[in-house]
Amino acid sequence: MARFYSNENFPLLTVVKLRELGHEVVTALEAGNANQRIADESVLIYAASENLAVLTINRKHFVALHHRKPAHCGIVVCSVDADFAGRARRIHDAVSLHRDLRGVLIRVNRPDQGHPS
Repeated sequence: MARFYSNENFPLLTVVKLRELGHEVVTALEAGNANQRIADESVLIYAASENLAVLTINRKHFVALHHRKPAHCGIVVCSVDADFAGRARRIHDAVSLHRDLRGVLIRVNRPDQGHPS
């Protein structure tokens, strides 16, 4: 199973479902990084220092960051979706296709969406 760091804006209900699916997820709050306006690049650096892939709904910034800083432990960008359990299953399915998430960008969209950045 994957090891994740959920960005501050990532829904806790999806985190709970990912944990039920067997993934390790550390939230920004649990890491002591909540409510500090930490820059996205620092989020990525922190996650890498803990060997965690980033979970975020901040797609635009993290896709750009992936292209500028490809040496990371993985980035999973998700669309906004009220189906928290469905999003967790889609994340689980997407990361299960990869043996190692280092340097990998994964886009997880609602079923009715294509591949926007």
